[in-house]
Amino acid sequence: MRYNTILFDLDGTLTDPKEGITKSVAYALQHFGIQVDELDSLICYIGPPLAVSFPEYHGISEEDTPTAVAKYRERFSNVGWAENVPYVGIEQMLAALKKAGKTLLVATSKPEVFAVRILEHFGLASYFDLICGAPMHAPKGHGKADVIRDALERAKVTELSNAVMVGDRLHDVEGAHRVGLPCIGVLYGYGDREEMEACRADYIAEDVAALSALL
Repeated sequence: MRYNTILFDLDGTLTDPKEGITKSVAYALQHFGIQVDELDSLICYIGPPLAVSFPEYHGISEEDTPTAVAKYRERFSNVGWAENVPYVGIEQMLAALKKAGKTLLVATSKPEVFAVRILEHFGLASYFDLICGAPMHAPKGHGKADVIRDALERAKVTELSNAVMVGDRLHDVEGAHRVGLPCIGVLYGYGDREEMEACRADYIAEDVAALSALL
């Protein structure tokens, strides 16, 4: 591939955050009297901004959504962030890309402070030129395109034809396209082939080895 700048989503692309996110969502929902016993039913929360997911998936009102997000972060900031694991082969791929002289960026809807903490914890932060996340209190409507645009601006990337986004959900693909970037959709995270094809991912990688080969 001709791309010299590669932007990576975090959850479902670099690391598997399933345990930490689903347990923290369940904790937040419990505050509203909603008991969730099957954590896999909360996988839909991985990827999209929480302020969008709580109303969409559990009918939390606009007025109560900030409280739901705060309760989620109450648990996530203590233990949830560490209930995470890098996908097998990710570090080797990042090392190879860095050695090849690529500019590597993280563009995640997760608050930046958590993204930095997670990547530092797993020894992955040093591979990235910039780790860009959402503000802790993002304004309403702040989406993946805003995070990607911010990452490009902060990294002073002006030649978009040399950049590509990598992510596992439709929000990554749609956000990249809004900014004018192509996107590689990966299938080892939380989106499937049907989702990637429906949102017109420019490339599809079934696993980390396939992603590494593409890049």
